[in-house]
Amino acid sequence: MREINLNGIGMTSQRTRDRLIQRLVDEGVSNQQVLDVLSQTPRHIFLDEALAHRAYEDTALPIGHGQTLSQPYIVARMTEVLLGAGGKLSRVLEIGTGSGYQTAILAQLVEQVWSVERIKPLQDKARERLRLLGLRNVNLRLADGGFGWPEDEKFDGIMTTAAPREVPESLLKQLAPDGVLVIPVGTDTQHLTMVVRLGDTDEFKTQRLEAVKFVPLLSGVVR
Repeated sequence: MREINLNGIGMTSQRTRDRLIQRLVDEGVSNQQVLDVLSQTPRHIFLDEALAHRAYEDTALPIGHGQTLSQPYIVARMTEVLLGAGGKLSRVLEIGTGSGYQTAILAQLVEQVWSVERIKPLQDKARERLRLLGLRNVNLRLADGGFGWPEDEKFDGIMTTAAPREVPESLLKQLAPDGVLVIPVGTDTQHLTMVVRLGDTDEFKTQRLEAVKFVPLLSGVVR
């Protein structure tokens, strides 16, 4: 991995990051914990060197293998929805590690993160970036994300960073009582959706939040 300046310079400096945070505030992001973590996390290290100067634009950027680094607004929005929907988030499952950026944000806000990625070269890079940041509360697995975590685990929160046609039943089954799922759903038209399990029942409350655009949730593992 190339030598990396975590603090950044020029277009990756703290001043540039602060301008992005102000833009997120202007767009309606209000959770101060989320804003603080985004401000402190060097997004430029999650991109190839040629794109690092664009890291603090509020836009999605390519990371290879047909995948993208999500727009900062979407990262902030999904994270604050997850944090604000329920109680204490001890265990969070992320479907789609990708570059590891959303994983890093979550790891600084919850106790433990389990993250599933289907593309091994992306997972390898993400693992190195998380190590570089000293984030040791993340469990990574190479697997088909549509099935969640293969064991019969239960999670207080689940976040999906790719869009299925409909909410996977396998993910609903892995929600702990009062657990929350934040997921983009749809094909040509997608909506960010929040699903909350009602106590220890098999009933769920679903709320459509806003229009979004994500890569599709695909099956299979790429090594």
